[in-house]
Amino acid sequence: MAIMNAKEIMELIPNRYPILFIDRVDEMTPGESIVATKNVTINEEYFQGHFPGNPVMPGVLIIESMAQVASILILSSPQFEHKTAYLGSIKNAKFRRMVEPGDVLTFHVTMDKVRDRTGSVSCVAYVGDEKACETKLTFIVDRQERD
Repeated sequence: MAIMNAKEIMELIPNRYPILFIDRVDEMTPGESIVATKNVTINEEYFQGHFPGNPVMPGVLIIESMAQVASILILSSPQFEHKTAYLGSIKNAKFRRMVEPGDVLTFHVTMDKVRDRTGSVSCVAYVGDEKACETKLTFIVDRQERD
């Protein structure tokens, strides 16, 4: 059972259609870790051109999805409430399998460290029990509050 639905996610992070990729948060230990889900459907606009006759989710969008899950974890901390988290770097990204329509992506993100307004997370995306992608991301949280 989801602990956070799409509406609640949109209250926390600024992403909106067509660039909001997370459907629900399944588990979260604030400041430590999060598990979230994206249902990959043939209705995604990017499948029209990536690739005709062989639809595959672009790797950059898998990374963006991981960054959104990390943002949910980061912005759930009281110190970063009503702020925006930006992607600072992507390290050691590895793609292990293609993600296709009908797949369910499950993201596991663990906080590695936080210092002032920056930090790092470890991310793994799964389809079932198979790793689809893994990477380490750094983030920077804006000083300004969002409207």
